[in-house]
Amino acid sequence: MVDKKKDDFIHAHSKLCVGEAGRTGDWRAFRPEINNAKCAPAKNKRASCFICWLYCPEGVVKRTIPVEIDLEYCKGCGICAEECPTKAITMIEEEKED
Repeated sequence: MVDKKKDDFIHAHSKLCVGEAGRTGDWRAFRPEINNAKCAPAKNKRASCFICWLYCPEGVVKRTIPVEIDLEYCKGCGICAEECPTKAITMIEEEKED
């Protein structure tokens, strides 16, 4: 019998937590908008790509088809748009109500 010890240092110990700083969507000046005609998962109707999900520092991109972004917590950093290989995400200027 092989003794398989669990090595606690093989994997990351942190877990992503959406909204740790509260609802921060009203901080942003730009919001991401997804063009589903260009988005690989939406276009292919199967789980593929999700680079936006991988790089989102806030964890607000959902791995769904079509891909969704939780705008309540999105800070509008634009990393998802920058990393999208198909350029399906564009940053749109927010219109603030006075």
